[in-house]
Amino acid sequence: MKNWYVVYTKPKWEKKVAEKLNEIGIECYCPLIIQIKQWTDRKKKIEVPLFNSYVFVQLEDGDRNSVFQISGVVRYLFWLGKPAIVRDEEINIIKTSLASPNLSDVSVSSIQVGDRIKLESGAFSNQDAIVQEISNTYYTLVLESLGCVLKIKYK
Repeated sequence: MKNWYVVYTKPKWEKKVAEKLNEIGIECYCPLIIQIKQWTDRKKKIEVPLFNSYVFVQLEDGDRNSVFQISGVVRYLFWLGKPAIVRDEEINIIKTSLASPNLSDVSVSSIQVGDRIKLESGAFSNQDAIVQEISNTYYTLVLESLGCVLKIKYK
């Protein structure tokens, strides 16, 4: 069974790696967006990767080492000691979202200490929280409206 894995690339090599992977027959996906870049003398629309240094590859677990024959591939992204697997539904959501005609300015950023977030599920659904700590196994969130600290362990 083929899974989607995340390959970490050298900085600014995403499109080159995706092109080379396609050439050797490995199915891959590098989501791209159009951004307007400003130079001193002009503005220009350019196509840039949605996720810096990441390319998604779909292959069987036994074929994972084949990506390393492409220069620019650094390693696989790991989650809890195993190669991170992205579900087909998540890839399809990215493709559908990027194909939307209403798409305007898009950027991707990670959660940082001090960020204000809204919890979307669980017992504290719809509560605002401030990220106090991020570790390898848990998040610590401050729920000001309830006057408590929440420690969320992830698997």
